[in-house]
Amino acid sequence: MSLEWSRQRVLVTGAGGFIGSHLTERLVELGAQTRALVHYNSAGTRGWLDRSPVNDRIEVIAGDVCDADIVRLAMRDIDVVFHLAALIAIPYSYLAPASYVRTNVEGTLTVLQAARDAPITRLIHTSTSEVYGTAQVPRISEDQPLQGQSPYSASKIGADMLAEAFHRSYGVPVVTARPFNAYGPRQSARAVIPTIITQALTGTAIRLGHTAPTRDFTFVLDTVEGFVRLAEASGVVGQVVNLGSGEEIAVADLAQEILRAIGTDLPIEEDPQRERPADSEVDRLCADVSRARSLLGWQPTYSLADGLRRTVDWYRVNLDLYRPGVYGI
Repeated sequence: MSLEWSRQRVLVTGAGGFIGSHLTERLVELGAQTRALVHYNSAGTRGWLDRSPVNDRIEVIAGDVCDADIVRLAMRDIDVVFHLAALIAIPYSYLAPASYVRTNVEGTLTVLQAARDAPITRLIHTSTSEVYGTAQVPRISEDQPLQGQSPYSASKIGADMLAEAFHRSYGVPVVTARPFNAYGPRQSARAVIPTIITQALTGTAIRLGHTAPTRDFTFVLDTVEGFVRLAEASGVVGQVVNLGSGEEIAVADLAQEILRAIGTDLPIEEDPQRERPADSEVDRLCADVSRARSLLGWQPTYSLADGLRRTVDWYRVNLDLYRPGVYGI
């Protein structure tokens, strides 16, 4: 599939979010006619798109991804769909699992049903590395069994299986992107890197949950480029593709990297309220990215050190948007 982006009409669901806003901006930069589905709210805000330098070049539709009428409207005359709308915070999924089923499973079903009836050429569905659970091998390939270790991951497994089913049953041209721990500017402080950065910039200690688990961190602009390649590449429909760095780092070591990037030295304390239930904690995640290399010609271009420096610089300027002393689930 060769794309001339200036001829493509694209839809991004969840476009006001962290990855979604960066992806939307990249599509505008490529010249695509870009439509954004953002979550409706009474204030009329559009998430991070309100602050985007290209917001006047985006067609915005506000609504709920579970609303079939809104989704069909958003998908009208669209060629390529990037489905990123989701509830993502793992701790909150312990308290409100039904909300995750509604948004992540039912919302994905709504998107798939609309796509089945629309003449789209490709639907990129967004998964998460959390669907694998704790790694049983050094690097996790797309063929590894899935294991729901939190209500969030279980809801994403359900969404992934629906995407696969709609491809197999109805021929919907779905490809599933499975990002590993994207990070960068605009990320919620519910994620570990913004949590560490905002505390380091304002506090006297870094308070975290378990610090031994390892994660595979990918700078958001690399993740976005992976999404773009999934829309462009041939031979990927029906596939699941990991988007990660292929390297892992323990949370404790990550905190030290961030402190070095900021130029400060603070104690790291484990905070029991931030810890996941023992059997729910994913102890190790590291991606096998050989499929992304072979099918997409994609691999990250930002090192962790470079990505962290860019991320820290952004949070220094935008600290007023965060509440560093508050643990938000």
